[in-house]
Amino acid sequence: MALLGPRQVGKTTLALQLARDRDALYLDLERQADRSKLADPGLFLEAYEDRLVVLDEIHRIPGLFAELRGLIDCGRRNGRRTGRFLLLGSASLDLLRQSGESLAGRIEQVDLGPLTLGEIDGDEPGARVDLWVRGGFPDSFLAADGEDSLAWRQNFIRTYLERDVPQFGPRIPATTLERLWTMLAHSQGQLLNASVLARGLGLSVPTVSSYIDLLVDLLLIRRLPPFATDTKKRLVKSPKTFVRDSGLVHALLGIERLDELAGHPVVGASWEGWVIENVLAAAPARTRASFYRTATGNEMDLVLELPGDRAPWAIEIKRALAVSLSKGFHAARADLQPARTLVVHAGVDDYPLGDGIEAVSVRGLIDRLKKG
Repeated sequence: MALLGPRQVGKTTLALQLARDRDALYLDLERQADRSKLADPGLFLEAYEDRLVVLDEIHRIPGLFAELRGLIDCGRRNGRRTGRFLLLGSASLDLLRQSGESLAGRIEQVDLGPLTLGEIDGDEPGARVDLWVRGGFPDSFLAADGEDSLAWRQNFIRTYLERDVPQFGPRIPATTLERLWTMLAHSQGQLLNASVLARGLGLSVPTVSSYIDLLVDLLLIRRLPPFATDTKKRLVKSPKTFVRDSGLVHALLGIERLDELAGHPVVGASWEGWVIENVLAAAPARTRASFYRTATGNEMDLVLELPGDRAPWAIEIKRALAVSLSKGFHAARADLQPARTLVVHAGVDDYPLGDGIEAVSVRGLIDRLKKG
């Protein structure tokens, strides 16, 4: 199994707990001492065939994938088919597998994103607001106050760009990548326009596109694709981009408190991105997510194609307590013919809006996804 994602504190804590509970061997590949143990990985790891081996920060030794493939196949021949290795990394598996060695059929990938509403205790409005404003990194969410939380996130951004990103590819100036990241935060939830970003950075479109690809692979940016359908209507073809953790959106824009966020132009898009991350974390495996928008303005914020369902779920996201729906929403619903239509609002109550449309809280939508 590979456990991948940006929630460094959470995944390391989980790995250590697993190591204690299952008498596992834990190797932190950030430590030179642990990397040295793997100078001859085949010789070292074959001695632990009967124990779970946890390899944290696997990207530090990309060539290890080739050795793991051989060890996994050998273990299978000896009757050890699952539960052999737990690989932890801070990027997508495709990026981590820099050696080009395939573990297809030998690995299960689990994305570990920021904390979500379904993972915190209770459903108090204050906790929900803190999770949205501070984001889901544990040390940021649990900080003593908003100032400490913002400082943690700003330090994370700085160290991640200066120390971690260079490990995953060609040297990219940290200041350039931070400017791009900040521009993406300003355009949270908007259609990707690489040409505009390239002009703002003084770079070529292919270069900017490659930088965005890297941020996507690092699980920091989400590219939400447009809904694919055979309709004759003219649909937009560009994806939307979201900084995946709302706390990082606010840190990149220098926003510390809710009152600052409430008056900022990004507030609605920040809320939309936060809701989308919570929804997708709760959605069943193999769910396909997209958005719907026509050239004439018919739009649905989120379209979920759940496994086994013939028709999608249509979801509109509103950062308000009183729900009002536009003509574009109703037109998009008529185009999509969804199995369910839900309008997510900022309150805690769920209630019908008529004509098969339901108003739900974020928690209410999470519950519906878990029930199917």
